[in-house]
Amino acid sequence: MEINMRFSNDMDDEYEKLFRRLNPPRVVIDNEACKNATVIRVDSANKHGKLLEVVQVLTDLNLIITKAYISSDGGWFMDGTESCFTSSIRSFGVKQSVDHTAIELTGSDRPGLLSEVSAVLTHLKCNVLNAEVWTHNMRAAAVMQVTDEETGSAIIDPEKLSRIKELLCNVLKGSNKSRGAKTVVSHGVTHIERRLHQMMFADRDYERASNDELNGKQRPNVSVVNWHEKDYSVITIRSKDRAKLLFDTVCTLTDMEYVVFHANIDAEGPEAHQEYYIKHVDGSPVKSEAERQRIIQCLEAAIERRVSEGLKLELCTVDRIGLLSDVTRIFRENSLTVTRAEVATRAGKAVNTFYVSDSSGYPVDAKTIDSIRQAIGRTILKVTGSPEELKPASQESPTRFLFGGLFKSRSFVNFGLVKSYS
Repeated sequence: MEINMRFSNDMDDEYEKLFRRLNPPRVVIDNEACKNATVIRVDSANKHGKLLEVVQVLTDLNLIITKAYISSDGGWFMDGTESCFTSSIRSFGVKQSVDHTAIELTGSDRPGLLSEVSAVLTHLKCNVLNAEVWTHNMRAAAVMQVTDEETGSAIIDPEKLSRIKELLCNVLKGSNKSRGAKTVVSHGVTHIERRLHQMMFADRDYERASNDELNGKQRPNVSVVNWHEKDYSVITIRSKDRAKLLFDTVCTLTDMEYVVFHANIDAEGPEAHQEYYIKHVDGSPVKSEAERQRIIQCLEAAIERRVSEGLKLELCTVDRIGLLSDVTRIFRENSLTVTRAEVATRAGKAVNTFYVSDSSGYPVDAKTIDSIRQAIGRTILKVTGSPEELKPASQESPTRFLFGGLFKSRSFVNFGLVKSYS
């Protein structure tokens, strides 16, 4: 029996649940269609944010999306396939947990900031389990998952939580009073990378000074035009390909309240090409030149946030309280600034990645790196790239040190070619 239903936005919850039970998501995973990749087809009820959820699942599974075709019709994502099996997408890469406290930080970037934040947390007897730090356009954002040193679980003491917020906010403010700083402490579950995009977007990191020429670096090529016959706005993006590129752009479009009706994603070779046919959630295309420019600026920022300049340092050692504070203090004492960081604890070991550059903008000196490795431990700190080959930050290619340039990315519903980069 075939059942066709249409429903309005004000449908009550029970009716919507019934509709979704009768029309569950359908997923096809095909290893035969392509010799060197897996083809994934998804047919799902269309809802604002659904595309991001699917892309997020694939990204969290460490898959590289190398091609994608996205289309929606009559409230459904359509991939054109008839043979399929049912699979309900329920998990988006975040495990329900109350065993840690999440701290979100935004403020002006400056050399030594991560060291100062880490020192405060160590002083307050907080252990950093996981963290990610992004910097862009002189702004910094971080999401840190911490536990109470005494209990090994989430921090529940209201006075201690208040003290954490007060001290961290003071650190973030520093001597810069021109732009605000913000500290949020919660026990909720969050997807770290999604939150970082939302935090930096809310912090308006996409706004540039009128004389900002990106110091000679090449920006992504983003264009926005209206297709009046179909009442769509068409966004075209050309940029260097890298890991999680599709997630970053779809995340930003979703947070800006745009709906992707059709899209083509292609990343053959070193360059990625993305084309989106969008409307605002109110059903309108782009209405003004100011709106068009804002979309361009926000997508440029979304692509640039994850791009890492500087030397990549990988640390792997037994985890202990204060480790992050000690390591970042050594960086600061050697005049290195952290441009991006990924901190993780796995089976009792700290697995951390730092991208560092000289705080004065000069090439990182080989003697400095040797001194840092000696202080931290040569066997536990790995250096990717040669310090002698580094150029000043003002001249560096945006993607040179991004995971060694090994990753490819693309997109969705035919999730054309999907590979694992784990």
